[in-house]
Amino acid sequence: MHELSITHGIVAICAERAGTERVTCVRLEIGQLSAVLPDAVRFCFDICAKGTVVEGAILEIIETPGRALCRDCNGEVAMTQLFGRCRCGSANLRVIAGEELKIREMELA
Repeated sequence: MHELSITHGIVAICAERAGTERVTCVRLEIGQLSAVLPDAVRFCFDICAKGTVVEGAILEIIETPGRALCRDCNGEVAMTQLFGRCRCGSANLRVIAGEELKIREMELA
């Protein structure tokens, strides 16, 4: 479960940026194509935050849908996995959204 190490890293970054201030809310952006399970991150968050300035913070996760651009017809395609086909039949796609994993913002007390 790589989400545990990812969540540990997220908490460490937030704690470092917050210094001695208490973190009250962390907002993450997780793309549907990122191979990171939001529910697993939610499960790990309180465990990783224990004993840090992030302990007790609310975790909000914004899930970004996957999208790709067809290199043949320039059409946009919704993606639920890293491979697919355009309406024109082409598999020549460039992912333009959905691979994100970032801390969007955090709130301090």
